[in-house]
Parts: sequence; C-alpha cells; structure tokens
Amino acid sequence: MMTVKELSKLTGISARTLHYYDEIGLFAPTKKSEAGYRLYDDKALETLQQILFFREFDIPLKEIKAVMENPALDRNQILKMQKKMLTAKKERLERLIAGIDDILKGDKQMDFAIFSQEEIGELFQTMLSHMPAEMVKLSVQEFGSVEEWKKHYTEVVSSEKMQKNYAKVAEWYGGKDRFLSAANNPVCKEVADSYNRRIEAILEKMNEKRDCPLDSFAVRQLVGEYGFVMKQFCQIKEEQGMMLAIARSYRDEPFKLNLDEKYGEGAAEFFARAIEGFYNR
Repeated sequence: MMTVKELSKLTGISARTLHYYDEIGLFAPTKKSEAGYRLYDDKALETLQQILFFREFDIPLKEIKAVMENPALDRNQILKMQKKMLTAKKERLERLIAGIDDILKGDKQMDFAIFSQEEIGELFQTMLSHMPAEMVKLSVQEFGSVEEWKKHYTEVVSSEKMQKNYAKVAEWYGGKDRFLSAANNPVCKEVADSYNRRIEAILEKMNEKRDCPLDSFAVRQLVGEYGFVMKQFCQIKEEQGMMLAIARSYRDEPFKLNLDEKYGEGAAEFFARAIEGFYNR
C-alpha cells in the first residue's frame, strides 16, 4: 500500500490534487488506515494512470468520471480508446518534430499537413454530395465550374492555418481516421435538424438565465447539456475544445450580430462567458 505522499512522488501528482479527486468521487483510495490516512494499492495506481492519460488531452474531470464509471466500457476498452487518442497526438507531434529537423538541416519549410491531397479531395466530394442543390448551383456560378471550386477548396484546406485547425479537430475525434469517418458519413438532414432544434432550445433556456451568476447550477447545467448535444451530434470523443471554439465564434461577426438580434443585446457575450466558465474551470 502507498500513502498519498508516496503516490504523489511516484506520479508527480500533488497531494492536494489527489485529495480533490477523492472529494469529487473520481479517484478514491483503496482504503484508509486506522488513523484516517488514504492508502492506495497497485490497482488504484493503474486507475490513476488512466485518469492521467485523459488529462493529457485536457478532458474535463466530469467527462473522465463519466467514462470511468460507464458500465458499458471495461478496462481494455478504455485503454484502447486512450491508445488511439495518444497515437493520434504522437503522430502529429512526430510530424512537427520532423518538420523542425528538416528546417534545421535547411531541407524545407515546416510541414503542418495532416490530410493528403487525396483525403482533401474525398472531403470535397463528401461536401459536394451532401450540399443542397441550390447551394451547389450558387457555388458553381461563383467559381465558374466544379473543377475551379475544388481547386479553391483544396488550396484553402491545404493552407498551414487550416491544417493546424484540422489537426486539433482530429484530436477531438480521437484521431484522423475517426474524423475522416465522421466527415465522410455525416448525419442525415432530419437528424441534423433535430439536433439544431435541441441546441436552439438550450440557448433559449440559457437566455432566460442571463440574470443568474455564470457559476450557478442553472447556467452550468444548461452549458453541460449543450456540450453533451454537440458531442453526440459531431461524434467526437471530448467536446471541450469544440465548445471553447464555439464560445470564441460567438464574439465574431456575423454570429454575434445574429445571436444578439435573436436573443437580445449582450446574449452572445453571455453565452460565450458561460461556456468558457464551464470548460475552463
């Protein structure tokens, strides 16, 4: 059995953090000594390692707790999930390191690409096949032809900025393959409309709570529901990054104008702060 001090020294996790994990029901000691000290065995150490794997992706503690307590997931399933997430992150970091090495050798500029030209082409075809006919018609008119439209799309998606963004999104999905699978197999219009209605209903309820403190249970409950819906809708493994990106978008035009017009002046900023308060804690 290990004491809190010994476990802290072994894992690098502070005693205060271990106490907090116990208080919120995320990571309890194996037992307590007669004097009331927390004690941990090897199985507890394995559980803590799994928690730390998830924390490597800044996944909220409440989400980690939900996964760890999910009766449908056993130990091996959780480990396989974490392996995929860590492998995706490792591959991205290796590409960046290789790019730095090449720059140091004077071979080339750093390559931030996550998708190949072939994969970008597949993303374009998927977008094209699921886009309403009227939107396709307008886009073709704008670019002159499907070929020119695809060329423009490829140039934009191939840019360093977009590739960096896609790399981060791929992490949300737990890897590039999962992201491509979700992108190439989007939900049908009826399902998408259903999710959009749920999101609008949540925003309506949040707007009614604008007089409540951002850290009140009522506001936090609605933000949590919003995140859960987005996680289901987008088929991602963790929604924190996406929700924080949504919060940032609420401060940009035209989202800010649209939200303030629909829900009243200041609504967009309230939504953004509520989401940030929930996911940045």
